Amino acid sequence: MLGEYRITGRRAMEIASDVERAVGAGRLEPGRQLPPMRELARTLGVNPNTVASAYRILRERGVIETAGRKGSRVRPRPATTGRAEILVQVPAGVRDVSRGNPDTALLPPLASAFAAAAARADGAPVLYGDDPLDPDLARIARADLDAEGVPDGPLTVTSGSLDAMERVLGAHLRPGDAVAVEDPGWGSVFDLLPALGLRAVPVGVDDEGPLPDAVRRALEGGARALVVTARAQNPTGAAVGAGRAGELREVLGRHPGTLLIEDDHGYGMVDLPLHPLAGATRSWAFVRSVAKAYGPDLRLAVLTGDAVTVDRVRGRQRLGPGWVSRVTQRAVVELWTGGAVDRAAVAESYGRRRRALIAELGRRGVPAHGRSGVNVWIPVSDETGAVAALLQAGWAVAPGARFRRDSGPAIRVTVSTLAEGDMAELAETTARALRGGPARRHV
Repeated sequence: MLGEYRITGRRAMEIASDVERAVGAGRLEPGRQLPPMRELARTLGVNPNTVASAYRILRERGVIETAGRKGSRVRPRPATTGRAEILVQVPAGVRDVSRGNPDTALLPPLASAFAAAAARADGAPVLYGDDPLDPDLARIARADLDAEGVPDGPLTVTSGSLDAMERVLGAHLRPGDAVAVEDPGWGSVFDLLPALGLRAVPVGVDDEGPLPDAVRRALEGGARALVVTARAQNPTGAAVGAGRAGELREVLGRHPGTLLIEDDHGYGMVDLPLHPLAGATRSWAFVRSVAKAYGPDLRLAVLTGDAVTVDRVRGRQRLGPGWVSRVTQRAVVELWTGGAVDRAAVAESYGRRRRALIAELGRRGVPAHGRSGVNVWIPVSDETGAVAALLQAGWAVAPGARFRRDSGPAIRVTVSTLAEGDMAELAETTARALRGGPARRHV
């Protein structure tokens, strides 16, 4: 069953560590079946409960997965490898449209905002025991949330969207629980779940967001949580519209015990209205990041939710980092109140580029998706071949494998570094690559 590899160890932690080292070294490859617990216990001369504990540790670390009578096997994508490793090495002279970053020309300068925040901190330093949340940031964030229909709830601040999701999931779920996630969807979420010992249940997506029937099946099948991207979905650009929001709220209303997490990382750089699902279940969290519009290095997201969820997140923060720097919070307040970002202009800039690329692809018979945000998602029949052909032609695109589980092959193009004059050339090169014809290298 394990080929030439022999698991060793007498204690649960020793057995788990041996398997994890073997997986990391490639001696136990993804998909490899592990021995039944009683069989391995006899081989090692230990109690079956010891092996059961070892397997539980491995599941919680995201190294293996267990499917009932089918037994345990090494995860197809162990948490130690991560989808971030599925990338294209970009040679010199190749245009990189694979990274998912914002246009740096549209990001605000930070020097004056941090100078003002630091000067304020010099006059009144934040000390242990002080309120971890800047009152002005809370006031402004709450006013925006109120205006967009997000239910009232306490606020806290985390170090970005993924940090918020990890803390919310950890506050409610336990290893082995299932979480419904968008497919295609954010690769970091696919990595985060096994790292927490959770199971991902893929849910199909169209331009309006998660498909209601797929969500219903996932929840009826036992998924305890649902993660939804409100707008600028990565990688497809989907945005939850009013009609879809109503359908999803109806589904969630039949499962009020579901933990709902909404990610609005597109805040400040999308031109579509928000249609929140928050409040459709008892436990919910709404996360709003400043990364795409104000700068990824700010590492700040505002989190609101029901009182129990936010209180649990705050409590866990106190035992770890304590709080997100009040200087950083104050700098974000300065950016918000100083009009550092013209949100409408930023949204229009990205929208114009997305629409131009999608139109040029359409003229060449290539369907693509990109309703909001900075990405365009292009379904293909041969993902590896398309990525390789485009790279040879001078364009580095992101392989769809980074963002999908059960959905079909595709490539993702980020429009942030593209000018409108690039669109026809990139579309023509893409069309040639998908047809299998000779690709022309751009100069």
